[in-house]
Amino acid sequence: MPTIRPKFLPCGDTAVTVEFGTEIDDEVNALCLAFDQALADAAIPGVVETLPTYRSVMVQVDPLTIDMAGFEARVLQVLAGLEQASAKRKRWRIPVVYGGEFGIDLEDVAAKHGLTPNEVIRRHSERIYPVAMLGFLPGFAYLSNADQTIALPRRVDPRLKTPAGSVSIGGIQALFASVEAPSGWHLLGRTPVRNFMPDRDPVFLVGAGEEVVFQPIDASRWDALDAQAAAGEPVAEIISP
Repeated sequence: MPTIRPKFLPCGDTAVTVEFGTEIDDEVNALCLAFDQALADAAIPGVVETLPTYRSVMVQVDPLTIDMAGFEARVLQVLAGLEQASAKRKRWRIPVVYGGEFGIDLEDVAAKHGLTPNEVIRRHSERIYPVAMLGFLPGFAYLSNADQTIALPRRVDPRLKTPAGSVSIGGIQALFASVEAPSGWHLLGRTPVRNFMPDRDPVFLVGAGEEVVFQPIDASRWDALDAQAAAGEPVAEIISP
């Protein structure tokens, strides 16, 4: 692997962003996730917490334990021995009710592409989506490998409130949401899965570096699955490895 020289961007005196690129790119994201895992494995004294993103990893440090020069030197050591992870990723199957009140933009997305709603559902649900990062709000899962044949720019007029569990597309990205929030994305469906429950162990069900596939389900199953999820059951299934 060629020598990797990231940028170190200070974030106050207790954190630094280690930046590997400036654009959304699957290879850069894979590098970020591999580095994040390698940093955890290295257990460097003074590293408190890490947060991987599409193109960087923010690292919270204890400045009384390690200074920035020492931190950068240890990061370069970690990168020198880094091999991007090729291990199988945990893959989740997530139930989704598409269209209607659950996905109020489905028909509009289909019309803008000259497709039927069922064809949009097929194209959206046949993908395997790596989870590139969690962000914006707790448990919001940003997904790569979105189908560009159904992509649309974000809405001109964002909605001030969209439901928790919304499954949506925006620009070149795909997402499933964890909590109610404003959004300018196009809502295709909704899942009962709670990806963030502060009183559950684990707090976050699906994490960065894992994979997601969506399973279309009938609206008649919503109430039962939603009740199970509200009680803390995952509802989502692990199907691999």
